Amino acid sequence: MENITLNKKTSQTKLSIVIVTKNEELNIVDCINSASFADEVLVLDSGSTDLTVRLATSVGAKVIETDWPGYGPQQNRGIEASTGDWIYSLDADERITPALANEIRAAIDKEKKFVFDVPRSSLFVTKFMRHSGWWPDRTRRLFKRGYAKFTEHEIHANLSSIYPVGHLGEHMIHYSYRNLHDVLEKMNRYSSGSARDLSARGKHSSLVGAVSHGVWSFFRTYFIKLGFLDGSEGFILAVLNAESSYYKHLKLSYLDKKIP
Repeated sequence: MENITLNKKTSQTKLSIVIVTKNEELNIVDCINSASFADEVLVLDSGSTDLTVRLATSVGAKVIETDWPGYGPQQNRGIEASTGDWIYSLDADERITPALANEIRAAIDKEKKFVFDVPRSSLFVTKFMRHSGWWPDRTRRLFKRGYAKFTEHEIHANLSSIYPVGHLGEHMIHYSYRNLHDVLEKMNRYSSGSARDLSARGKHSSLVGAVSHGVWSFFRTYFIKLGFLDGSEGFILAVLNAESSYYKHLKLSYLDKKIP
């Protein structure tokens, strides 16, 4: 990477990178530094009680402090508040490599497509996964203003567009789970939010449904997605996916019962 020279701010087209945060003091500086090739780095913070806001400001990001309406709605707020002709959505636990930064600038200058996905290399505790459904894990992140918007889901919202999607070749780095504490904390939080998303869409579940979804999730991750090739981490991730799916549907079943 040392030999890659960033094409920083040579284009007439303005790029904004939007980062949504809450209590991300361990990630935010490195995240913003990886986005510093952009014309604008905008951080939307929803009530951080740590040093996230101060650190983001200290490294040159524009910070807007707001409430938390859910991941999708918050991303759309960031799009509206940004000033770029093009927008890249970046999570605080993600990093844009210099090679990807150059490819983003080139794609913007050429304008052959107006929405792009990007591969993502994700860390699971001690290992960057190459199977288990985690690679190449393409996700839509780069788009020209007006050509895409995020869905309104609370958890796992995605960038939606009616336009053809281009594919960037260089990957970004995703520090998704740094330790087992992160694994358990995110599983609980994400399963709750996903259950609420399903309930809002009129979905229902039961104990039997929760068990069957959990079993299928393990089988899909470990066998169909070749998780066994990721070694012990592949097995642990398959178990995590099974538990997450089980608890998501179990929580949905209790939302159906409307128990206070």
